Amino acid sequence: MIMDRHKMIEFKQHGDDRGKLVVVEGMKDVPFDIKRIFYIYGSDSKVVRGQHANRRSEFVLINVCGSSKVRIRDGNRDEVVELDKPHTGIYIPKMVWKDMYDFSEDSILLVLASECYDNSEYIRNFDEYIKEVIVE
Repeated sequence: MIMDRHKMIEFKQHGDDRGKLVVVEGMKDVPFDIKRIFYIYGSDSKVVRGQHANRRSEFVLINVCGSSKVRIRDGNRDEVVELDKPHTGIYIPKMVWKDMYDFSEDSILLVLASECYDNSEYIRNFDEYIKEVIVE
């Protein structure tokens, strides 16, 4: 089942009296080579981002500042995860629907992706997603 493949990841923190440092390396700290990095900020608590699934891309989402929630769905189950620690993220495999929402005012949601952007691999309609995911 698709939902059984997602997982929370806690990254090792390095630090001293100068502050903290978190290092994330592809194929070491996350289960894929990182080909794209982007971040979401300036969204308020009423905004819902994402609202799609990806046919090929895998993701790790990390709230490096503030907090947000992520709802992941596979057509059978839903799960909500709160991201509120800059050293903790969620790994989301391909073909999992994701919604990000309830952003704190200071939220910066960092996203690591396994693929470069390709609009054709996005499924933006939930009914279409259900049809595809049931066929898998």
